[in-house]
Amino acid sequence: MKLKHLFASLFIAMAAFAMPVQAAENYNFDIKGQHAFIQFKIKHLGYSWLLGSFKTFDGSFIYNAQQPEKNSVTVSIDIASLDTNHALRNKHLRSDDFFDAAKYPTASFKSNSYKVTGKDTGILHGTLNLHGINKEIDIQLSQIGTGKDPWGGYRRGFEGHATLHLSDYKMKKAAMLGPVAENIELFLSIEGIRQ
Repeated sequence: MKLKHLFASLFIAMAAFAMPVQAAENYNFDIKGQHAFIQFKIKHLGYSWLLGSFKTFDGSFIYNAQQPEKNSVTVSIDIASLDTNHALRNKHLRSDDFFDAAKYPTASFKSNSYKVTGKDTGILHGTLNLHGINKEIDIQLSQIGTGKDPWGGYRRGFEGHATLHLSDYKMKKAAMLGPVAENIELFLSIEGIRQ
């Protein structure tokens, strides 16, 4: 009897050992449900913050709990969707004085590494293409939550923060905003649906 128990235990242990490591999970941004946001703020003359967002974008990410260094994100942003809640200002920012949406209609981000910094935090490093220029940036990420949704799907949500430097992207009229507008604070709130 003891021998049977020994073989049973050995079989269970071997089966557990042979189980595949949890595969990477693929997620698409929940654009349809409007549970994803890309927002920014920049100082206006040093007196206040000017707030804005990009209304149209898309993206996906890969989440790997067993090998988090393989986590990755890709994002594509429609520059003409820039909105600062002021029609004339939006038109000026979309013009060739700044973002030049006609010539550079899309901005993109593609990560190339991820570093774990805590239980649910990390630094996503990658390349941002904006105004025709590629720059390496870091995004500080925090996982907000994960789990099943009421519709039978599975979701995972993050927020991210990054600082961009206006002078890096060579916009013609960037200097007119002055040195206080050099840093652009980027905020991301992303909810992904597992595919």
